[in-house]
Amino acid sequence: MPTGKSFDEPWPVRVVAQKIGDWIGRLGEIWVDGQIAQLSRRPGMATQFLTLRDPDANISLSVTCPRGVLSPDVAEGSRVVIRARPDFWVERGTLSLRALELRQVGLGELLAQLNQLRERLAREGLFAADRKQPLPFLPRTIGLITGRASAAERDVVENARRRLPGARFRIENVATQGPSAAGEVTEALQRLDADPTIDVIVIARGGGSVEDLLPFSSESLLRAVAAALTPVVSAIGHESDVPLLDHIADFAASTPTDAAKRIVPDLTAELGALDELRRRARAAAHRRLDAETSLMEALPERMRTTLHTRLSRDAGEIEQWRARATRCTVALLARAGDDLEHVRARIRSLSPQATLDRGYAVITTASGSVVRDPEQAEGTLRVRVAAGEFHVART
Repeated sequence: MPTGKSFDEPWPVRVVAQKIGDWIGRLGEIWVDGQIAQLSRRPGMATQFLTLRDPDANISLSVTCPRGVLSPDVAEGSRVVIRARPDFWVERGTLSLRALELRQVGLGELLAQLNQLRERLAREGLFAADRKQPLPFLPRTIGLITGRASAAERDVVENARRRLPGARFRIENVATQGPSAAGEVTEALQRLDADPTIDVIVIARGGGSVEDLLPFSSESLLRAVAAALTPVVSAIGHESDVPLLDHIADFAASTPTDAAKRIVPDLTAELGALDELRRRARAAAHRRLDAETSLMEALPERMRTTLHTRLSRDAGEIEQWRARATRCTVALLARAGDDLEHVRARIRSLSPQATLDRGYAVITTASGSVVRDPEQAEGTLRVRVAAGEFHVART
């Protein structure tokens, strides 16, 4: 018997289909949560057919439902939980679910699920303020995700261009309600986030019921917003509408009109602010010039006062220095006079005249030589005494 493990022993298609069917059949009964995307009620038919779509992904399964299981109040768009058994149709190779029980999820259950999702994402830190990116002051291009020809689109575009006439938009029109809304919004967000010219992304929709706004609390969309590199603005519904997107977006606008006011500056207000800054700068310059003019006008008088004060101070200092110089000079002259007297006294004490004054005489020959030996005393001699000199002749 072929094993299906090699080229030489392949399985026939019927064997593969039967084995898949056997494996799926062993799954047994399961509970499945989803949203009815398409419902076909055929009068007179015992079996009804519907398409069950994942609320957070573009994935769906066909479901066969006995008439007694499908209640009349269930319609397309309803959120349901079904107890079903997976069936694999061997002849067509298709998978479907055979519903055994169907329960429509009420508003209370939806709110409870949203609250659980909110708590789980909060624990992960996806709502933290430090994760939020600042909005650009003047975006080059604004990405807008909204319904086609919707009031939200008109509110955002018209109000933004009223504030900034040159505002540029790249608009992604998607379903904003129903089973495919969450997937389409997520895909549009990823396309805009990949565009390097987009500086901010706005997700906008008008008001609606809690059920209508459920796509904007989809976990897949919320995680895509958290992973986006471009700042995201949530503009869903009215002020009282708070989908989970508001908590995870970088900025939550109360309405689409409010979002338009947040993403672009008001050109008129900015020009007014520039005019005010220009006026203030001009006034500051005039005040500075007036102050400098007053300073220059008062400068000569201040210079005269300063010069007079400086000259008076310098004159006083000069007088003091002159007095000190005079005192120093007198002291130096007195000390020098005393030194001179001492020198004169010493000279007088050492002078030959002092010796003569004591009665001694100096005898010199006619040639002027001092007589130190009697044998030198010949001829006329000159004798010098204290009062003068005279000549003598040796006999």
